[in-house]
Amino acid sequence: MSKKSEHSFSSVVSINPYTQEYYTSVSSFLTKARDVSYKKEQYAISFLNTKGFIHSQIGISKNIPKEDVYDAVYSKAYDELALDQAIEYNIQIVEHFSNVDDENRYFHLFIVDPTELDETFKASVEKVKYIDQILPAPLFYKTLYTKEIVETSGCDCFVYIQENDASITIYNEKEFLYTKSLKFSLEEMHERFCEIYGERIPYDEFTTFLSTANLKYTESDYRESLLKLYKELFTTVNDVLTYAKRAFELDKIDVIYIGASIYFESKLDEMLESELSIKSKVFDFDYGLESNEDYVDQMHMLMHLYTTIPDEEKYLANFTKYPRPPKFTQRESGKLIMVTAASLFLAFLYPLTYWTLAYIQQIEINVLEDKYSEIHNIRVTREATIKNKQAELNRELTLLKEEKDEFASKKATLKKIKRVKNGYLMKAKTLTMFTKDLNKFNVKVESLKYDENNNTRTFTFNLVSPKSEWITKLLEHVTKVHEEDYRFELEKITYDKDSKVYFSTLKAIKL
Repeated sequence: MSKKSEHSFSSVVSINPYTQEYYTSVSSFLTKARDVSYKKEQYAISFLNTKGFIHSQIGISKNIPKEDVYDAVYSKAYDELALDQAIEYNIQIVEHFSNVDDENRYFHLFIVDPTELDETFKASVEKVKYIDQILPAPLFYKTLYTKEIVETSGCDCFVYIQENDASITIYNEKEFLYTKSLKFSLEEMHERFCEIYGERIPYDEFTTFLSTANLKYTESDYRESLLKLYKELFTTVNDVLTYAKRAFELDKIDVIYIGASIYFESKLDEMLESELSIKSKVFDFDYGLESNEDYVDQMHMLMHLYTTIPDEEKYLANFTKYPRPPKFTQRESGKLIMVTAASLFLAFLYPLTYWTLAYIQQIEINVLEDKYSEIHNIRVTREATIKNKQAELNRELTLLKEEKDEFASKKATLKKIKRVKNGYLMKAKTLTMFTKDLNKFNVKVESLKYDENNNTRTFTFNLVSPKSEWITKLLEHVTKVHEEDYRFELEKITYDKDSKVYFSTLKAIKL
């Protein structure tokens, strides 16, 4: 087991903090633990699902010294991502080597609110006491390449469904690139299935059906509803992949691996490949680990496998707030006890030496007592001086506080002016962007209006065009290009016989 910890471990426990599911391993055999407790020789590892952290990418100058890199990224994250300044987020960084230029370095950021971290792992820490490593779940997929379980070096996509989360993760050239949470966890799939089916069924019955029924052969009443649910899942996956290919300039997705924390009898990979025309495989690998369980959550497999890879191959993004203390010999208290024990041992071994040292120390004490009177007078004089200086300091601090209050007031005013300025700048940019789209399809604007209500910003364009097709093509274009930022509504198109033009109203609502 390769770990940087100086402890020696004989076993590993993997923790799913969301379901309180635990697996322990000795050598290469995994056992599901019905109950766990703290063991000194046990290495504890866990994960954060994609709902549990914010993922982003940030670039900084290559001229920043190595020792200042983290501080620079940390500071820039608060500025660019508009993080709450009142919260001291736990931010872990991983350098992104595939996005390289001559001037900047790029980093993946994983950002977690410490209070959410405490809430997520509270129950687990009560049982195992310490957690040595907590890693964002998408980073565990790196193990598949390190152990050469996945040997391809193109662009791979991993879709994994768990009870309370589902995620899509992209690796390019064996390095982490992008991850996103999907609203298709088992719990969310159950809710959506009940909506489609038109009747509420128990969650256990739903998951049992997923694990036992193959949609190719079943004639169940659930079949059509479940097929529709799968199509929605595949459509969402396709939308994310379309965005990622455009955002990261990817030529294609080579393979999609799809799986879940429970066994699916239906072949999701075959359906996904048929739907998206992308080569797809089951997210179920030969990890070289054995278990008596019929099916083991792949995340547990990855966590146990992760502890076996060399430290230099691991991502240094450990979110744990619950590390075990250092060895007894490295603690301050341990050092004190050992020094005391050694002193006692030497005292008994060399009593004459210590008697001599005690005698010398007594002489030193006598000399110090002689000096006490002299120093005491000096101390009294200096205390009086300090008291006067303290009074002066308090007066100065009062004046300083008044200046700070005035500065804070002016700063708040300037910030307000800046927000207003930036707000108008964004409107101008937005109007420029839509003007280019309107000109592209020869659609004119009779008038426009901007509304802002309860943080909802809406641009309303009254359109005029000699052809209705130009208006519909314009709608199709802006919906496709700006779907990440705006929701569009087009009212019915009317025709004016006198002017022989078409009129309509297009609303662009900021998401």
